[in-house]
Amino acid sequence: MAVHEMTAKEAARKVMNKEPLFLLDVRNESDYQDWKIEGHSIQHLNVPYFDLLDGVEELMEQIPKEKEILVVCAKEGSSVMVAEMLSDEGLDVSYLKGGMKAWSEHLEPVKIGDLKDGGELYQFVRLGKGCLSYMVISKGEAAIVDSTRMTRQYLDFAKEKGAAIKHVFDTHLHADHISGGRAIAEQTGASYWLPPKDAEEVTFSYNKLEDGNEVMIGETAISIQALYSPGHTIGSTSFIIDHQYLLTGDILFIDSIGRPDLAGKAGDWVTDLRESLYTRYKALAADLVVLPAHFMIIDELNEDGSVSEKLGTLFAKNHGLNIEDEKEFRKLVSENLPPQPNAYQEIRETNMGKVTPEEEQQREMEIGPNRCAVR
Repeated sequence: MAVHEMTAKEAARKVMNKEPLFLLDVRNESDYQDWKIEGHSIQHLNVPYFDLLDGVEELMEQIPKEKEILVVCAKEGSSVMVAEMLSDEGLDVSYLKGGMKAWSEHLEPVKIGDLKDGGELYQFVRLGKGCLSYMVISKGEAAIVDSTRMTRQYLDFAKEKGAAIKHVFDTHLHADHISGGRAIAEQTGASYWLPPKDAEEVTFSYNKLEDGNEVMIGETAISIQALYSPGHTIGSTSFIIDHQYLLTGDILFIDSIGRPDLAGKAGDWVTDLRESLYTRYKALAADLVVLPAHFMIIDELNEDGSVSEKLGTLFAKNHGLNIEDEKEFRKLVSENLPPQPNAYQEIRETNMGKVTPEEEQQREMEIGPNRCAVR
């Protein structure tokens, strides 16, 4: 039987479309347990590659013949060899091109909706990392919010849409992934914006993103309004776009709230976090559509693969928004924290411009799930 190549984009479409897929992951058990491809219709089996060097005969009874089979490893090489062994046993099988590294870097654009006067808003879903970034397009101009380091995918998409990138924003200084905002600005001549309270140690020039800023995109009334909302970082800033959408950065997620400890100041920032969520956000319109910078689990994806929910619904259903006692809230956000992101201090320094790692090192720094939320 044949061995096929499946790209990260093809795998992403299968996840978003909830297509049945049997995934044989041949990485070490610890790597698999920490981070894997997830989906509603995915069945997993983890058998390390070194356990298969003598053959795959003993695996055959565990592999369903009626499902599409995808073999996954870290970089591709091991999965190709295992796929060939399975093919020799009579199975039609695919391997993931580029392995989990390629999966981590794929961005899937999803249209969120139309804006007034003809604009559009797109969400870029990074399934392999749980990162969410955004592009606003209006009258041939574009703005990007919370871009990843995979800058080419944004540049190509904007070109496809016939839009010139004029502004690039980061809602805060990221600690779980390397921002592509500054690089995009340098390549396009766009203005790069960053909250000044998060930028005290940066080594580059930037536009100050402060409460009350309003930036026009295109020639229409479409604007991005900055809303200062500290808590995850001291400078965390939200955006209200077109009076319809609330981009919350890492302050508020669909199923959780942002962690306040990544700069080592959890005790100081818990009060800011509560103020942002329970006062600033509570005062906003309930029908604003919340668009966060991350998602934690596959269940947060909507039917079209997007991640969004109305603010009023989150105040009704998100446990982090419904803790009346402040002491209980403080306990939740200080005692229910996941491990800190992989290489988060090095990522922060990269985003400050203090260090410039090689591309392969940047990949290694980002490997693994995002850990920006309180559990």
